[in-house]
Amino acid sequence: MMKRRGFIRALAATPAIPVLIAQQPAAAPAQAPTPGGRAGGRGAGSGGAPTEPPKIALSDVNDMAEGGRRFFTVAQFATLKKLGGILVPPVKGNIGALDCDAAEFLDFLIGVSPADRQQLYRNGLNSLDAQARKQFGKAFAEIDAKQADGILKPLLTQVAWVYDLPKEPLKRFVYQVHSDLRTATRNSPEAAAALANSGRRGGAGGGLYWNPIDPV
Repeated sequence: MMKRRGFIRALAATPAIPVLIAQQPAAAPAQAPTPGGRAGGRGAGSGGAPTEPPKIALSDVNDMAEGGRRFFTVAQFATLKKLGGILVPPVKGNIGALDCDAAEFLDFLIGVSPADRQQLYRNGLNSLDAQARKQFGKAFAEIDAKQADGILKPLLTQVAWVYDLPKEPLKRFVYQVHSDLRTATRNSPEAAAALANSGRRGGAGGGLYWNPIDPV
């Protein structure tokens, strides 16, 4: 089990360095020595100062996971936020998905997930938005709770086994995003703080991944 930020750091740190190194400009080739003179350039052994190594710009991994949209489009992210408020509301003294930036966390997580999972999310969010526009003439993020219920209720499916998900793509997405939003909310620092302040035992994840969202 891993703390939420530790999970993000372990997931994001591995591919970051090769990508950043690949973005560095290639070093200029050393100049050939001129007749009767020294080699040009400032490399080591040329008489000039040693060439400085390339500087790699680093980003705080927590900034990637918290505080804004990075992977989804504006419309997709708005739909995801709307789903968070509907599917994981604050009930029975527990916080909801909107209270802990669960959508922002999933935006980062799906952004570093395999292509098939990214496509499931993108297609699912686009489909929900398209249905809302067709039925109600406005984006999914703008419809009210009753209208959203009319779209989502037929798509909610009970699954007997976690590895036997619905075959229909949109039902599969709704099941997956519901599960992911719940997990991200339950294991957030805000949920741990709310649990500690309430004096209750159990219930939230306490900042740990009981059921990790595995992007592999």
